Amino acid sequence: MATIITDLKDSFRRGNIYIQLIYINVAVFVLTTLSEVVMQLFNRSIMDVFEWLEMPASLTRFAVQPWSLFTYMFMHAGVMHILFNMLWLYWFGSLFLQFFSARHLRGVYLLGGICGGIFYLAAYNLLPYFRPMVAHSFLLGASASVLAVVTATAYREPNYPVRLLLLGTVRLKYLALIMVLTDLLFLTSNNAGGHIAHLGGALGGLWFAAALSRGKDTTSWLNAALDFFSSPFGGRRRKPKMKVHYGANRRSDYEYNARKKAQSDEIDRILDKLKKSGYDSLTTDEKKSLFDASKR
Repeated sequence: MATIITDLKDSFRRGNIYIQLIYINVAVFVLTTLSEVVMQLFNRSIMDVFEWLEMPASLTRFAVQPWSLFTYMFMHAGVMHILFNMLWLYWFGSLFLQFFSARHLRGVYLLGGICGGIFYLAAYNLLPYFRPMVAHSFLLGASASVLAVVTATAYREPNYPVRLLLLGTVRLKYLALIMVLTDLLFLTSNNAGGHIAHLGGALGGLWFAAALSRGKDTTSWLNAALDFFSSPFGGRRRKPKMKVHYGANRRSDYEYNARKKAQSDEIDRILDKLKKSGYDSLTTDEKKSLFDASKR
């Protein structure tokens, strides 16, 4: 068992950002599902506890659990729910990284989820059709976050060919459009809240991609917040000191550290250029360097 856990930890650390997001979603699903199974064996339910991690439609309830705007996007209602969301995240997360960075993917996932949650909250409290459902409605799932990844990629590369089973090759812009239109058609269905959140997530992805093309990164504040809270004691991460061994290997160690620093400086320069002038301003070599760095 210890070996399995160690292997999972190593796989998580080595994985791309979309693989890490999938691991987190699956881990949360397994833990919550197992907890519910154990409680049912004793004729008890823990669902009321999980509601504190889901996004409530009620403004009053949301006021006492504002963290649910972030936690709901890692909760899922069943095996099929998480399976399809993670498959979409796997396929389009990989495609997204061909045109954007890993930090962008992390930020877009959260930005799409936040926009989806806000749309859901606004629709259920402003539209008369949903008002009778407000008190007992909750939102959960990564769909809004995943759709943000899809629409951001579609905005960046609208004519990218995507092969679909039975349908053949479809341009990415049409696939994204079909997904959005489907959500519009089912706004009054049993899963109305989910479809509303999808639309919010789609707009969040478009907002990111359109802003980045003008040199503005709308995910920078999210990534800065994540970096702050993930670092020790909620502060800045200390940069690792250059590792130098004295003796026969002194020269090789110095050259290694110098090369790593040069690579880091080059990536910083490319990111500054991306922020100021947009992705299209990068040269082919700069795009390749940025893509390679996002996979490390």
